[in-house]
Amino acid sequence: MRGLEQIPWLYDALMGIADVLGFRRWRERLVGGARGRVLEIGCGTGRNLPWYPEPGRVVGVDPDLGMLRRARRRAPGALFVVARGEALPFADGAFETVVSGLVFCSVANPPQALGEVRRVLRPEGQLRMLEHVRHTHPLLARLQDGLQPAWTCVTGGCHPNRDTEAEVQRAGFRIEPEDRAARGVMRRFAARVSDPAVDRDAHH
Repeated sequence: MRGLEQIPWLYDALMGIADVLGFRRWRERLVGGARGRVLEIGCGTGRNLPWYPEPGRVVGVDPDLGMLRRARRRAPGALFVVARGEALPFADGAFETVVSGLVFCSVANPPQALGEVRRVLRPEGQLRMLEHVRHTHPLLARLQDGLQPAWTCVTGGCHPNRDTEAEVQRAGFRIEPEDRAARGVMRRFAARVSDPAVDRDAHH
């Protein structure tokens, strides 16, 4: 059975309700800082696309062709490619910005996908991410663990107990504190590939 994330019209309807309830502000802030040539991983039905400063410079990637067909209606000028985050069909350093919104909770292999993000980003490029993460309260985190198997099955891949922000740091990115927002389990942040020399100086 397909999960909620693989049924374009249903996923779009649920996200539409979330946007009305306030999620749209998170989207606007996520993509508002995107600069240069942009890659959006897991663009889904394209709900982020109208908020980009330059939608025509965005390449949207998703493994589901049905999702991309729906996304094209929102941004006819963008380029769309069927691909998985773990195998991005782009040259090294092809993008100034990589954007991910509610994607890495469902990626099959987050370390591999983050390695691909590092590869396709220019050395000075920026990763902009919006995710829900593992709760910081131990009891609530264990509740997420208990719900995870059924939730992942129903949604078609989402893992509510992943600490994606920590995964990003383990992958060699440095999160920029001035462009980070946290509320409950929601995180929105920008990150750049760590410069060992800069990080070393910051701790002295």
